[in-house]
Amino acid sequence: MATRCDQQYTTPLPPDLPIKFKKRIRALGGSDIALVIQKCLFKTDVSSGHNRLSIPFNQIRQTFLTPQETEFLNSGDNKKKCSEMEVMLIEPSLRRSIISLRKWEMKKASGSATSIYVLVGQWNSVAWRNALREDETVQLWSFRINSKLCLALVKRKAKSNGYFVEF
Repeated sequence: MATRCDQQYTTPLPPDLPIKFKKRIRALGGSDIALVIQKCLFKTDVSSGHNRLSIPFNQIRQTFLTPQETEFLNSGDNKKKCSEMEVMLIEPSLRRSIISLRKWEMKKASGSATSIYVLVGQWNSVAWRNALREDETVQLWSFRINSKLCLALVKRKAKSNGYFVEF
């Protein structure tokens, strides 16, 4: 049986970031708004045991990191397996929170690896506060405040005409 996740790449993107998010970003002094990813939430994205939102490289619509940010996330030099950046997130409820962005190397059974970005740390709280569920479509947008990376998470739902509306 097909789910909305199966149809997410055939459905047109909405024309723009919802107005209430634009207003919130502008009020914070934000600029350079760009769509990072539109994805269907999978079970692991909303599982409290995983506590992360995956952002697969092959689904990223445009570069959202500066070369310096990319280099930092690739470095893994903070005495952890991977480096992380704390970024402000505007949640679907418009609440602001701080969340960590990391780059993970996911090992495959074949021995090769796939790289993904993940939002971690407070992800379970974000998912709970905003009632995020498996098979829902979300968009992650990037923007900058004084050149500092920030993100906005938007919940979407499909309409019968194939376009998305804000949830």
